Amino acid sequence: MKVNRYVLLILGVFFLSSSAIFVKLAAAPPGITAFYRMLFSCLLLLPFAVMNKGIREEIRGIDLRRGLLIFTGGILLAVHYILWFQSLDYTSVASSTVIVTLQPLFAVIGGYFLYHERLNPKAVLGIVIAIIGCFVIGYRDMRLSTLALIGDSLALIAAAVITAYFFIGQGIRKESGLIVYSVLGYGSSACFLFLYCLIQGNDFIHYSSETFLYLIALALFATILGQTIFNFLLRWLNTTVISMAILGEVIGTCLLGYIFLHERISVTQFIGIAIILLGQAVFILYSRETKNP
Repeated sequence: MKVNRYVLLILGVFFLSSSAIFVKLAAAPPGITAFYRMLFSCLLLLPFAVMNKGIREEIRGIDLRRGLLIFTGGILLAVHYILWFQSLDYTSVASSTVIVTLQPLFAVIGGYFLYHERLNPKAVLGIVIAIIGCFVIGYRDMRLSTLALIGDSLALIAAAVITAYFFIGQGIRKESGLIVYSVLGYGSSACFLFLYCLIQGNDFIHYSSETFLYLIALALFATILGQTIFNFLLRWLNTTVISMAILGEVIGTCLLGYIFLHERISVTQFIGIAIILLGQAVFILYSRETKNP
């Protein structure tokens, strides 16, 4: 079963890698892109909740504490997407993805204080090595301009926010089913984003059919087959492990950016990819010695 979980983790990272590509291709403001991503994701999962009696009963039985935590998680996810999508307006796909995947740094700190997780120092070294690889990939872009710096800063805040979302999920998924957690979380996220877009004065309708197709693809591939897989795995894997796996998104995004957006992959980026893979290998090898009280 453990092997299956890690296979799912790899698949989740693969599908999540498409996120930045679809965001770039969709000709819509960041808030609208995030809103439709969450709305379509919720709608795609909703039939599973409506048609299953057990899931309906679980939803009716949710207490105030759990409901507030799921709602808070949805808000954090919404804020993450707003910040990250906005960062893509200022910097490249590669650089934004590099910064937003600094989640392991926040995950290690949060895991220590929230769940008393203790990592083997060699596993921490693996995290550092992988993050160095991320910076090797994005270094050239990160020193281009003030606008790029703004984009990178937004992506960094987005990394902290999504880590908080995963920590909530790590606790909630021990007592809530995947569909319940995802439908309510994505739904609350969509409601928050709807209000945000109204305040911003965004247009909800007048976009091309191609843009709506990209938004549906964003929900289906990056969220349902990416984000939701991580939600599923949070029942067994902690936030640090999932955050480390998500570093692989940098590799997938670079390759997809080259194929669909014609963003060149340089020799430096190839070196960065190799360093990331090395760091992930070191982390996986030594994280088995991690001790939790």
